[in-house]
Amino acid sequence: MQRVRANGAVQYSQNENSGAHDVPPAGRRIGTRRRAVQLAAALCIGLPGIAFAQVKIGLVLSMTGPAASLGIPARDTVALLPKQIGGKSVEYIVLDDASDTTQAVQSTKKLISESHVDAIIGSSITPNSLAMIDVVAEGETPMISLASSAKIIEPVDAKRHWVFKTPQTDAMMASAIADHASSHNVKTIAYIGQADALGETFYAEVAKFAQIHHINMVANERFNRTDPSVTGQVLKILAARPDAVVVGAAGTPAALPPKTLKERGFKGLIYHNHGTGNNDFLRVCGADCNGTFLPASPVLVAAQLPADHPAKRLALDYIARFEAARGPGTVSAFGSYTWDAGMLLSNAIPVALKAGQPGTPEFRRALRDALEATHGLADTNGVVNMSATDHIGLDQRARVMVEISNGKWLYQPR
Repeated sequence: MQRVRANGAVQYSQNENSGAHDVPPAGRRIGTRRRAVQLAAALCIGLPGIAFAQVKIGLVLSMTGPAASLGIPARDTVALLPKQIGGKSVEYIVLDDASDTTQAVQSTKKLISESHVDAIIGSSITPNSLAMIDVVAEGETPMISLASSAKIIEPVDAKRHWVFKTPQTDAMMASAIADHASSHNVKTIAYIGQADALGETFYAEVAKFAQIHHINMVANERFNRTDPSVTGQVLKILAARPDAVVVGAAGTPAALPPKTLKERGFKGLIYHNHGTGNNDFLRVCGADCNGTFLPASPVLVAAQLPADHPAKRLALDYIARFEAARGPGTVSAFGSYTWDAGMLLSNAIPVALKAGQPGTPEFRRALRDALEATHGLADTNGVVNMSATDHIGLDQRARVMVEISNGKWLYQPR
């Protein structure tokens, strides 16, 4: 287990539920009422989860495994999050789900049952976030996902009542791809995506918006994150002769389809999912990604945005903070999603404190309500206006179209 202390350092520690006082043996007599009251107070102080002076935020991040390029920038952002909110100190407890759904569920249970966190940020990827929903709903603990799928928050039913997210939805990004493809006279599209929840949900959105723009879907292929080759899938796609190919994948594994397409001589347009918005993807894909496109967070091209873009100022501020800590050129959209989750909590925690103290069910319920009531909050990706039916609150200003050119992100004005 990792803990971010007040100085911002990430430390490893065991569960800190020690310190509870032993219950006196049966039959031991307490001499006075005062001593009984003192003992009861001591027992309450020692109970796990009763830490009224401190807010605990748990994070479940994919810091190892195929999605590490998403989880590591999120982890590195944790040290920048506020150490005090609403007059309360804040502790961040960071766990690695290893890009594994089972581990994500186990980590979520541990944060709720052992660490008694007030909120959870994560996971970094869609399958893990979907798997965590049942756990946070049962534990009545608000969760802010860092993954893309709209299914994480839609529809806002009894379980998703507790779930929010900061990244743009796959529907928002698929519509941007369809808009761009239509404006470039694309008539046919093929799809190749991960064989998981991300790949399936992104395909559904791409197909929906392609139909709206009268673009035909001519192929639909899948691959696993750990596959060493997608040659078979690419050959089927090439046989369909599409004008464009959409790759529904995240992290460095998403580099395999475009590399194979280029190796096989594909000359059409290639689009990526916004789960590729990091420098590790650029490094792995290399020259094979030149001239390809993705709908992305404004953070990737913040300096290129027009002055009146609502995310520009805060995105540049986040970039300056992150690069001061990690070095020039290290920022990615996935760190910004964590930063925005911190902004949501910073806005909601002071409101929740009016209803209860950290470590209590009353506080967690009030924190959930305050998150849902977020309105007009600018962050690094846009302006957040949530509601009982919208647990992301972003509009189309939160997405930009980006071209990859020689290892750089280039903003594409409409």
